[in-house]
Amino acid sequence: MQEILTALADPTRRAALTILWGGGEHCVCELMARLDASQSRMSRHMKILQTAGIVTARRDAQWVRYRRDPDLSPEFAAIIDAVMAAAEHISELEVA
Repeated sequence: MQEILTALADPTRRAALTILWGGGEHCVCELMARLDASQSRMSRHMKILQTAGIVTARRDAQWVRYRRDPDLSPEFAAIIDAVMAAAEHISELEVA
């Protein structure tokens, strides 16, 4: 549990999860472009999410494609959903 919460603490990782949570696979290059992050920084963030068991990685030639881990327990998925919803709500309050 601690590893998941630590992984969710970073705004860039939460933003990457928002992209991945909707389904499908995304390569680091796509995440870099959408989140305005360097390749090394994005790869480091994705490794943390993978180590926490939140995402899985699949090598496709020179690319590594990430997606939501289909084996993630429903309890942990609910925690991630709650953290992401709370972060979105806080962002909306800050804008208003």
